[in-house]
Amino acid sequence: MKQRTLYGVVAIGGAIGLVASFLETIEYQTLLKNEHAALACNINGILSCSRVLEAWQSKVFGFPNSMLCIMMFSAMFSVALVGLGGGRVTAKLRLWLQGISLFFLGFGTWFMWESTYKIRALCILCTFCLGGLLLLNWAWLRLNAHDLSISKSLQTRLEHAIEHGADIFAWTIYAILMGAMMFIHFHG
Repeated sequence: MKQRTLYGVVAIGGAIGLVASFLETIEYQTLLKNEHAALACNINGILSCSRVLEAWQSKVFGFPNSMLCIMMFSAMFSVALVGLGGGRVTAKLRLWLQGISLFFLGFGTWFMWESTYKIRALCILCTFCLGGLLLLNWAWLRLNAHDLSISKSLQTRLEHAIEHGADIFAWTIYAILMGAMMFIHFHG
């Protein structure tokens, strides 16, 4: 797959996450002004942003997680624009961004688990952020597969797996498992 196409995927993932994080921050500010406000993202008892945003898990670092996500998704989107424009993005920067994306994917997975099993509600905007993270991680892996510090044989196997779509399969399975976990918990 061409690099420009992959940077396009990073841009789309970054844009999805950035918009969702921005809207989530606005919803959080609305709650701060009026704790009984009817948020636009409160769809029902399960899809309830206000229940999620009021939980301690939404402020792990002492401020809303969405503010941290705005910074991360902005950086991803900005670098994607450089790549889309034909600019040079060094391997070192790409690897750092992949590491950051993986960290946020782990954090997002933990957060969705907490939302499902502890908070017992889901924030629809958070699910869009997770979708954006999946796109970022898929694209960064493809962009960086040749530059990873792994053995030559492992790198050859990884590149072969990517060439045959195994990465797409793996990310799809991850998304299906996350969706199934939430669906089974709330509807099982």
